[in-house]
Amino acid sequence: MNRTRWIIFSVFILALIGTLVYTSNKDSNSANKIDPQTIQKTGPNADRVYGNKDAKVVLFEYGDFQCPSCGNAYPIVKQVKEKYKDQIAFVYRNYPLTSIHPHALAASTAAEAAGKQGKFWEMHDKLFENQQAWSSVNPEVRTQVFEGYARELGLNIDQFNKDLRSEDVKNKVARDRQIGRDIGVSGTPTFFLQGRQLENNQWNSVEALDKTIADALKQAGVSAPQAPESTEQPAQ
Repeated sequence: MNRTRWIIFSVFILALIGTLVYTSNKDSNSANKIDPQTIQKTGPNADRVYGNKDAKVVLFEYGDFQCPSCGNAYPIVKQVKEKYKDQIAFVYRNYPLTSIHPHALAASTAAEAAGKQGKFWEMHDKLFENQQAWSSVNPEVRTQVFEGYARELGLNIDQFNKDLRSEDVKNKVARDRQIGRDIGVSGTPTFFLQGRQLENNQWNSVEALDKTIADALKQAGVSAPQAPESTEQPAQ
């Protein structure tokens, strides 16, 4: 009788363990399924968003800080996103092409570490505006350059260096890159607007990107920003 009870008890325990493992894996898989066209607003992997986080129109960029084409796109995107910052959400996701850009991963890490102190976009801008200054140096000099940028931004350097090595920052960059891979990103910069990948001629100039966004706003029923009133005096 005792042996029978023991067998029944053992079977029950094994079944319970199996159920718990299945449930845990199911929950984990569900948590890892991220809609790539939805802004992740909370948590350690929250997206870096410029503009209106609740906007109907969302522009995603998958970028590489060492990529020359991304560097060329930077002033275009900066000008347009500033114009439409109240109407759209601009999301930057890290997609370092480490096979051809040896400093790209370190640059993404530096930007995310700065983001831990609320300075992601400021570091983002510095990295692109000074791309040539750090793209061809050795890793030791690169580290010094990035730390110099952090000082210029008024960051706590000890915390910055700690965050550079943190799992949170490492996982954030890896998560961004994995989302890009999952949706077929193969080069940078790659832009998605309202879930559709943009062709080069839709973003490769201020005029082109401005029109692309204006059209998306119109389709979404969102009013475009009004041009500022002219302060020029009429010619006499």
